[in-house]
Amino acid sequence: MDRLRKPEACLALGVIALGLLALYETTQIPVSPMYAQVGPTAVAYLASALLIGLGALLLVQSVSGRWVSDPEESATEFDLRGLGWLLLGLVLNVGLIDPLGFIPASLLLFACTARAFGSRRPVRDVLIGLALSAIAYFGFAELLGINIGAGLLGIGE
Repeated sequence: MDRLRKPEACLALGVIALGLLALYETTQIPVSPMYAQVGPTAVAYLASALLIGLGALLLVQSVSGRWVSDPEESATEFDLRGLGWLLLGLVLNVGLIDPLGFIPASLLLFACTARAFGSRRPVRDVLIGLALSAIAYFGFAELLGINIGAGLLGIGE
């Protein structure tokens, strides 16, 4: 137990807690009796189990001292600016998804996330974000018939 790495153990416990929260929330999803075997909760139960399992494996590694980490990684500084870009992207996404729609809000989230990870090419990031968010939007709207917010575009409404 003397090899316990506390930050890694806290991360592992956080992953387990997230898995348990997802599991609890999955039990709250109303299921119609019209589904024979695979209903709307199947993937959510699988994701919850995988999160809990991953957290357990991480906890075992942190307790046994076998957590694989690079010594140079622990010497690096916390990137507060990167965190700021991530938070800005999330705030913009949540605040703009209703008035502007999924595609513009998601492309801003993508561009801010790319900037948080060190990208210095905002035009490329916006174009990639536009392509990926359009693919996701049309996949949900056209293929699955799920309206995830057309916003100003008015597509799919």
